[in-house]
Amino acid sequence: MKAKYEPRIDLVNRTRLETVIPLETPLIVFVDPSDACNFKCRFCPTSDRDLMKSVGRPWKQMPFDLFKKIADDITQFPEKVEVLRLYKDGEPLINKYLVDMIKYAKDIGVSKRIDTTTNAALLTKEKGKAIADAGLDRINISIYGVSNEHYKNFSGVKLEFERVLANVRDFYEVRGNCEMLVKINGDTLTDDEKQMFLDQLGDYTDKIYIEHIMSCWPEFQLNGVDANQDKGIYGQEIVEVDTCPYPFYSFSINSDGLASVCFLDWGRKMIVGDAREQTVQEIWNGSELKAYRKMFLEGARKTHPVCGGCGQMTHGQPDNIDQYQRELLGRLTKSGYFDGITLPTVKNSIPIANNDVK
Repeated sequence: MKAKYEPRIDLVNRTRLETVIPLETPLIVFVDPSDACNFKCRFCPTSDRDLMKSVGRPWKQMPFDLFKKIADDITQFPEKVEVLRLYKDGEPLINKYLVDMIKYAKDIGVSKRIDTTTNAALLTKEKGKAIADAGLDRINISIYGVSNEHYKNFSGVKLEFERVLANVRDFYEVRGNCEMLVKINGDTLTDDEKQMFLDQLGDYTDKIYIEHIMSCWPEFQLNGVDANQDKGIYGQEIVEVDTCPYPFYSFSINSDGLASVCFLDWGRKMIVGDAREQTVQEIWNGSELKAYRKMFLEGARKTHPVCGGCGQMTHGQPDNIDQYQRELLGRLTKSGYFDGITLPTVKNSIPIANNDVK
């Protein structure tokens, strides 16, 4: 097997957040090209169309003009953002402007790296070459089984698995300088099926990994699958982290321009700004994001109706700043960073924007 067996995130060489908080420039900005998805995966709230309507999710794609405004804003940070992540809730390849988005962001130097995640069903050879040529630096490809039956049972779609394999292998041929990582959830596979996955794709990617199931989405129950109670998503020990680190180094902009405190806000209950009306810097430095940072440093995460039930804090969290909680709170409070900041409120509904791609 040519590929390195490594997870999609670096668990070792990570920024020590306690040494850089507060950041003037976020390390990662998530921008979601598409709120819609072509799959109906059991572990994902986006699979439930009725649920999406009930929380006001637009189920649409980000217009190119809005993306350009966001990208232009990001370049105004004091330092270059480490990662522009073109992914959050849906399938990015659904957006017909994805290639243009990548090229525009690359041309104006938005970030040190641009990456995305895809299920590869729409990753034709032509589309793959186009996104690679546009300047995509990394692609994470999620595989959901090793047979047609697996895909139907786990992802709710009729799909020729051989076509997915062909798409991945074709992209490997045309990827240029784009780094590839292919992953699969191993908890629904036999040992033979896991080996089949490695044999089928291990020579057609730079990195490959078998993950575990976790129930990361707050206020969402997995449908017909169970979270692994022995290991975290990357095989790590399950340890609960109290201080969520995400708003200290990242935040997300949804397909309609509304900004969420993190990429797990599928229900749009943790809106912290609107990129249509505010600059990205105003959102990053705004009172609503600061309210979440204050809440987490005060040790009040579990009192929050959404954050309190987040499975990411036990099964998928690579950063732990709990031991620096008091120190950071004291330092930021003394500096005036939290002056006038109260604890966050949960949004019960969101404005639905008419952001159809034209």
